Amino acid sequence: MKYVLLMVGIWASLAVEAQKKGELLLVGEHFSFTEGPAADADGNIFFTDQPNNRIWTYTTKGELALFLEPAGRSNGLYFDNEGALIACADEDNQLWRISTETKKNTVLFRHFEGKLLNGPNDIWVSGSGIMYLTDPYYQRSYWQRGGSELPNALYRYVRGRLEQVDQDFVRPNGIVGSPDGKLLYVADIGADKTFVYDLSETGILSNRRLFCARGSDGMTVDKYGNVYLTGQGVFVYNASGELIHHLEIPATWTANVCFGGKEREYLFITASDKVFKIYPTWW
Repeated sequence: MKYVLLMVGIWASLAVEAQKKGELLLVGEHFSFTEGPAADADGNIFFTDQPNNRIWTYTTKGELALFLEPAGRSNGLYFDNEGALIACADEDNQLWRISTETKKNTVLFRHFEGKLLNGPNDIWVSGSGIMYLTDPYYQRSYWQRGGSELPNALYRYVRGRLEQVDQDFVRPNGIVGSPDGKLLYVADIGADKTFVYDLSETGILSNRRLFCARGSDGMTVDKYGNVYLTGQGVFVYNASGELIHHLEIPATWTANVCFGGKEREYLFITASDKVFKIYPTWW
């Protein structure tokens, strides 16, 4: 009897999981504008509600909870190799490193060569710990400043030093590396294009080239090397830059995406005042 009950339970679980495949599931909708999702080592998601100055968590158990408030008006997030949360805190144009245990933050920087950054927007951390970030200028209502001191540019942060590596952008935004760490994708939302660089083992970027003629807000990659761009829904491109899927999202704007869950099995989507997840069927 126990064996029969166990098998029934397994079949029921598989049936529920099968129903979830390809179904867009609402996680929450009590936000103002969601952004910056990032998964920790266990697959829990951290994301921002930027206008409300908060960072939230969505656990692998399906629990939604407030993590940090105030949060430096954080936008893009990513975890470093030690498990700390890196946050593009553009309230004061800073990059933060936040302990998920103590919730205390360390300011990594806010200036480049004595000039105020535009507002760090999105970030990716390589396997060797080098950080790459975009710094576009978006005038914020909570700033006292009246203009930009630096070009819209791509930076890297290594061994405590901030370096500007490319300023040939209209407005860079989303950024992510390939699963093998050999490519870096950077979206120029201002030019409506996404570029890709070769990335060396020492963190040097080279051979910039067009990946696809579509810009993006936030972006991510899956385990197969497909690239996910955002805006009017989610656009999935293969590694050759060919569009293979478009996912419509019932929201005004889809801002960012990442993979989460214990096996990184679902796509987590921040979209205007809502957040969703979906178990892909296009793999």
